[in-house]
Amino acid sequence: MTDKLKHTQNMPRRTLLKAMAGAPILGLFGAGLLAQKKYTLAKRNSIIKELGIEPIEVSLPGYGTQKPGGDLVRIGIIGFGTRAVQLANALGFMHPDEVKTRQQRNTLDIWLGQEYLEVAVTGICDVFDLHAEKGLATAENTIRPGGGQAPKLPVKRYLSYHEMLADKDIDAVIIATPDHHHARMSIDAAKAGKHVYCEKSPALHEDELNELYHTVKNSPIVYQLGHQITQSIVFRQAREIIKKDILGKITLVETTSNRNTAEGAWIRHLDVKGTPKPGDQTTIDWQQWLGSTPTVPFSIERFYNWTQWFDYDHGMIGQLFTHEFDAVNQLLQIGIPETVVASGGHYYWKDGRDMPDSLHCVFEYPERELTLLYSGNLQSSRTRGRLFMGHDASMELGGNIIVKADQNSTRYRKGIESGLIDTSLPLLTYNPGAGQIDAVTSASEKYYASRGLTTTTINGRPVDVTHLHLREWLHCIRNGGTPGANIDMAYQEGIACIMAHHSYVEKRTVRWDKSNRKII
Repeated sequence: MTDKLKHTQNMPRRTLLKAMAGAPILGLFGAGLLAQKKYTLAKRNSIIKELGIEPIEVSLPGYGTQKPGGDLVRIGIIGFGTRAVQLANALGFMHPDEVKTRQQRNTLDIWLGQEYLEVAVTGICDVFDLHAEKGLATAENTIRPGGGQAPKLPVKRYLSYHEMLADKDIDAVIIATPDHHHARMSIDAAKAGKHVYCEKSPALHEDELNELYHTVKNSPIVYQLGHQITQSIVFRQAREIIKKDILGKITLVETTSNRNTAEGAWIRHLDVKGTPKPGDQTTIDWQQWLGSTPTVPFSIERFYNWTQWFDYDHGMIGQLFTHEFDAVNQLLQIGIPETVVASGGHYYWKDGRDMPDSLHCVFEYPERELTLLYSGNLQSSRTRGRLFMGHDASMELGGNIIVKADQNSTRYRKGIESGLIDTSLPLLTYNPGAGQIDAVTSASEKYYASRGLTTTTINGRPVDVTHLHLREWLHCIRNGGTPGANIDMAYQEGIACIMAHHSYVEKRTVRWDKSNRKII
């Protein structure tokens, strides 16, 4: 052990902090000291706390121990496919068959531990009879999480969403349809005075996005877009890291989406023989499903795999990049890009789809001195992560957080030169499973960094982040306020995605005219 290490080891804690006041923050925890295992975890956490880098706790006073308060909110669900099932579960409604399945797997208790939200699903609207029947059975099931008592209210099936919006007994709607319906349904709902929770993307076209924005801004309703990443403890910790300038000046953010399965490439709803599951044309209102899109003969492939066609969706931009943009925009408030360039093609899935299976987009923010890169690929499952690159450090944000000091950092230069900081190892990690910040990590820690969270931790137990996102929406409906994924955030995301789509289709650089608020 060097004399320097011996000296620092024997120094009193406050004296050590004072001596290190001029050193780079967190430099104290480099491999040079901690590799010697001379500091206990308690001491490291204590010093981290004094330096202002401490783990974020999700603080929800009274969560799960009291009712939300306020009147019962009566909700109608428009579109009852796979995502609507998840949303219904997050609200506190589960199909009887799913209840039995979870009981058999001993996983029902997680859902039952969810807070009761004091809502009633009183309406289901779907153009497919099979889906509508599943929705009705889900809404009518009386078992509730959090010890809630289901109000004895009738559940009605509506044959059109217009019929649902005209019903005075519906207070709010959840829109979980294919994307080409999102804007029109949200606009009509706002005009009818119904609060809106809408899955992404908010709109496919600039004119409908503008109409949606102005309609919601000039109405008293609460609008929430279906991005729930801000509800996770990992995201809140990342926000604190950026707030404390641990990364230094951020000029580049790289986000990625990789998949390598038929399901991941939107070839879905197949049975064990690889053929589409039942979708009887006689029980599907095809014309209503098409909406304002071009009229085409009934197609079971389009009905189940609508994401593949640009009439109904923007492909990877609408389905995957939207999540990435929201995560970055919520953290950095980047807003609408000045220019977008997109490229890609059909390099693997040659099945007649419109959407590319390889897509790459560059979003430029010259006023922010920032570039956002997105790369999506549907023929490789290699994890590439979501990376915020600063002058002093980089942060990988997924299911956990990994921060690494840059070898040419200005802020951490002294710590790197002295050997206190090993740039080959993480400077800082945050693992929600461990519930703490640690200043060292092993290579295996990388394994636990995933593309995002479906749950977070409250009082030591897992809680669905979609449930928390709906909870926030309902709180704003009852008490006022603005939810995190509000109409302003939705508008910024919508414009960025439409710009990227135009760039890919038209093979050109697309610009945002800030003065006239239009895409050119």
